[in-house]
Amino acid sequence: MRTLPFALGIVMLALGLPFASGARAADEAQLVASINAYRSQVQPCGKESSEPLPPLAIEPRLALPAGDQDWRPALERSGYPMVSVSAISLSGPKDATAAMTALQESFCQVLLDPQFVDVGVSRVGNYWRIVLARPLLEGRLGDWQTEGQRLLELINDARGQARQCGAQSFGPAAPLAWNAELGSTAEEHSRAMANGNFFSHRSRDGRTPSDRAELAGYSGQLIGENIAAGLDTARKVLDGWLASPSHCANLMNPQFADLGAAYAVDPKSDAGIYWTVVFGAP
Repeated sequence: MRTLPFALGIVMLALGLPFASGARAADEAQLVASINAYRSQVQPCGKESSEPLPPLAIEPRLALPAGDQDWRPALERSGYPMVSVSAISLSGPKDATAAMTALQESFCQVLLDPQFVDVGVSRVGNYWRIVLARPLLEGRLGDWQTEGQRLLELINDARGQARQCGAQSFGPAAPLAWNAELGSTAEEHSRAMANGNFFSHRSRDGRTPSDRAELAGYSGQLIGENIAAGLDTARKVLDGWLASPSHCANLMNPQFADLGAAYAVDPKSDAGIYWTVVFGAP
């Protein structure tokens, strides 16, 4: 069974931070873009290497005052419904390039943490504040089959339109059909990630997506997989994948004919909710 390259994705919103102007706003936006580019590639960090991660969404309420003052009161006043947060303070970088270098050298584990979905950046002179966070889950979801079918509908709507996925151009693709074996494969992996508190295409026992699909009884020869975490609606998941070139390419691949999708929730896990879509072709 042949396996396509995998991709991760999370939603990306329009760039822009309030109350910032000119060069400072440009530097803040540039730093967010650099962080997202860094997350999109396999990166060495400590004793391990990360898998490619999705872009963070800019959240204006996380653009907390830079400098020496305590940022926590400002976060409380912002009304951001925080579950987890990490704030990084830098002193000295003269521009976004220098700030990114400092982040890579000293804070790679924070930047590459898959639980975070939102980011805010602020700058005052050579002081920088970078805040990464995950909000409360607010979506009212049905069971995993209902939401899996909802994601299938959204993906088929997306496949019905020509699309640019990074450097790749795709014409409209035929709709995918729900496959029960791939559905159970997706549910099993989402549940494993949620209960095991990890985010990876490879299972804890070392199995790949194609291994899992074959064990579930799927007889196709081509397998692809997208995963997401921290997002509480199928629409947010799809939008994030469409914003990622490699995810988008999986979604638009005309070779795929079958799909299974599922989510799983574990409030004790870092990200809270985990999604898996498995694509297959005969």
